[in-house]
Amino acid sequence: MAPSKPRVRFAPSPTGYLHIGGARTALFNYLYARRYGGTFILRIEDTDQERSTPESVKAILDGLNWLGLDWDEGPGKEGAHGPYFQTQRLDTYRAHADQLISEGKAFRCYCTREEIAVRREVAEKENRAYRYEGTCYELKAPPAGKKLEDAVIRFRMPTGEGEVSYDDKVLGVITKPYSDLDDWVMMRADGIPLYNYGCVIDDHLMEITLVARGQEHINSTFPQLMLYKALGWTPPDFAHLPLILGPDREKLSKRKHPEADVMLHARTGIMPEALLNFVVRLGWGHGNDEVISREQMVEWFDFDGVGSTSGVWNPEKLQWLNQQWFKLLPPALVAERLTPFLEARGFQARGDARLEPLVVALRERSRTLDEMANTASIYFRTGVTLDEKAAAKHLGADSLGLLRQARERLAALPAWTVEPLDGVVKAVSEAASVGMGKVAQPLRVAITGNTTSPGIGETLLLVGREEALRRIDAALARGG
Repeated sequence: MAPSKPRVRFAPSPTGYLHIGGARTALFNYLYARRYGGTFILRIEDTDQERSTPESVKAILDGLNWLGLDWDEGPGKEGAHGPYFQTQRLDTYRAHADQLISEGKAFRCYCTREEIAVRREVAEKENRAYRYEGTCYELKAPPAGKKLEDAVIRFRMPTGEGEVSYDDKVLGVITKPYSDLDDWVMMRADGIPLYNYGCVIDDHLMEITLVARGQEHINSTFPQLMLYKALGWTPPDFAHLPLILGPDREKLSKRKHPEADVMLHARTGIMPEALLNFVVRLGWGHGNDEVISREQMVEWFDFDGVGSTSGVWNPEKLQWLNQQWFKLLPPALVAERLTPFLEARGFQARGDARLEPLVVALRERSRTLDEMANTASIYFRTGVTLDEKAAAKHLGADSLGLLRQARERLAALPAWTVEPLDGVVKAVSEAASVGMGKVAQPLRVAITGNTTSPGIGETLLLVGREEALRRIDAALARGG
């Protein structure tokens, strides 16, 4: 049964960049909302004041925008459920905390971190799990030497036997006994909410119907469910997504894996379509389909296709997908994205009529835009550096004679297009009674500096008449 107009959210903590795992979480929520005509909400959990800088927030927004994961409500798209930054919602958290305290479901705790650490150490020595002892349960006022502002606010777990359970849309039913849950801290003394508290308040008030996030948050679900119960609220559905592992089979992390940064892939020439395609397959599948468009993702996605086992980062697979998208997307779009990579190499490529033909010529042998730009540089620079081995093999005395004949015919061509250019190679080879390769390879080495390129007619076309003749002349002069 299809859900009715789901409201889903992506709620990252800005840490300097958009993490691949976060991008996948955003994507899965986005696809679910789009498939079922719902709302995709972006909320910034910016309570870590050291790391949640304007630059870190911008990095999140830049990553989502580059991927094309547009949100319906959130920063820049204010709606009825804003504001969408947690630091702008502190009064709301305080009001609900006060309500819970008045109902005896939460309490102010004046125990210091140092005191808790000592108690925890004692528990470890006694080989038992530490649970808060209830030291501050009955306090109606701050103890001697303490002020109200010194207190954190703890959630008070029910006493006695019991368990909390939920049906995860990926993992099935998961249950935990009350005895495994502690009186957890909801708010710091400075009024900043901790994750398990802030996200529940926000999700309820923003009318979130499904929370999809990584499996590392499974244990967070149980105290959150107890908070929903204490407030008399109906919790959303939950779906916990498998981990993403690096090539070393450890959890993909900023510290160990540079590829965890979404925008690193933009800088190295991966197309957003390819990265989305790759990321969606890290935990979800549709039969044997590998190359999947955004339209197909929206049509097919649901959480019953999400697996429970971790996905492993495969750079070769990502580059293969990128090459497939070079061939699937319009050459004009690929050319537009290639242009900055050429400009970074000092070439004035914008508006150059050769860009689209270059994309068509190079997309079969390029895995990234950076790689394509490296190859394309041959066609934009003045002059070429010859590979000495290629020159020794293909620019000998006999070859130079054929190259000279080709040069004369090329200079006389009225039209510099592929068919007559290829015709010159054929005419020279037939006149000399040699294979076409005996003419094409010396031309190729003279034009590109090495023995690999697109077809010789395409290569000559892309270099251009004047530059091609100049390079041939240089090769001929080298041979004497």
